[in-house]
Amino acid sequence: MKLLKNAVLIMLIGISSFASADIYKRIGVNGRVYYTDRPEKGLGYRLIIRTPPKTYTHDLKFMTGNKLKFKDMVARAAVKHQMDPKLLHAVIQAESAYNPHAVSSAGAVGLMQLMPDTARRYGVNDRHDAEQNIDGGTRYLKDLLAMFNSNLKLAVAGYNAGEGAVMKYNYTVPPYRETQNYVQHVLKLYGKS
Repeated sequence: MKLLKNAVLIMLIGISSFASADIYKRIGVNGRVYYTDRPEKGLGYRLIIRTPPKTYTHDLKFMTGNKLKFKDMVARAAVKHQMDPKLLHAVIQAESAYNPHAVSSAGAVGLMQLMPDTARRYGVNDRHDAEQNIDGGTRYLKDLLAMFNSNLKLAVAGYNAGEGAVMKYNYTVPPYRETQNYVQHVLKLYGKS
């Protein structure tokens, strides 16, 4: 039986890397293990395989050129919202590798990977528009810094997992592997690790 479960998991990993889908797992009351890429709320699914945006690896080749392309736009947003442009660059690099067309499997879009609700909250009408995306993402990050008393780790964790997750875990970095890795990655890119 264990061999069959492992074979199913290996098959799901193969499918997930091809289809760029996250994989979730839950154990039913009868002990049966369930895997899916579309978890139903309230059933206790947990994320076991996170796949990067479809284009991320490909975009790393073009990152330097794209960074230069958006450098002035990032600088304008930084001045407008009194933010450190190095922090904005660190978030953009971690989120999209400077691909303005990046779309995550969760539905985040653009350079700063804005989710639909976050975009609406910050008046971003077109998440694919680089200038709107950077402006909305910068405002969100600034608000997170204010919300968490300039605690950079918590603000970056909130950017990744949502401010609600940071609050839920008593104002600490949530115990999600993806978020913990993300915070370390962004801080390293920012030069603050």
